[in-house]
Amino acid sequence: MLSGSFSPAQLAQHIDKNSGEKGLPPVEKWNPEFCGDIDMRIAKDGQWFYMGSPIGRAALVRMFSTILKREDDRYFLVTPVEKVGIQVDDVPFVITQQLEPVESKLRFVTNVGDEVLLDKEHPLTVSVSDTGEPEPYLYVRAGLMGRLHRNLFYQLIEQAEPYEEDGKTFLGLKSDDCYWSLGELPE
Repeated sequence: MLSGSFSPAQLAQHIDKNSGEKGLPPVEKWNPEFCGDIDMRIAKDGQWFYMGSPIGRAALVRMFSTILKREDDRYFLVTPVEKVGIQVDDVPFVITQQLEPVESKLRFVTNVGDEVLLDKEHPLTVSVSDTGEPEPYLYVRAGLMGRLHRNLFYQLIEQAEPYEEDGKTFLGLKSDDCYWSLGELPE
């Protein structure tokens, strides 16, 4: 499916054999030759497509997500022996829900099952689009970001509290002993 030499079953065996402590392959250590681009795309809503058709099997999407790597502004699926380019419309993940906190850290889950703690290693950033809409993103892993689903973002706004910083008032979430801004409050 990736290129002529791999079947999905062989790909799954490579991933299982090379999975580390957290169940993720060490893609950051893999630097195989570039084999070209394939017709695979991750839409802004997190849906994965292959040759224009949605990939409906959640386990297959999860498997592909574990071998996803970002280099500069490009995304690749990598194995120890090949690297193929794919298209990502925005970011590869959508943060879909909030789970119970762990210690003093808020915990979230992506559309492919990654759990992410909101902490200094996994910061939350909110920018504003050209249309004035908030664009909230959470660092997931290895240079890969997740966009917070709109419904989740509104739930977080309801949980947020005002805090002061540099003479300005922000609405934010406390996690990992820090406030993470969801946006500045008007005066």
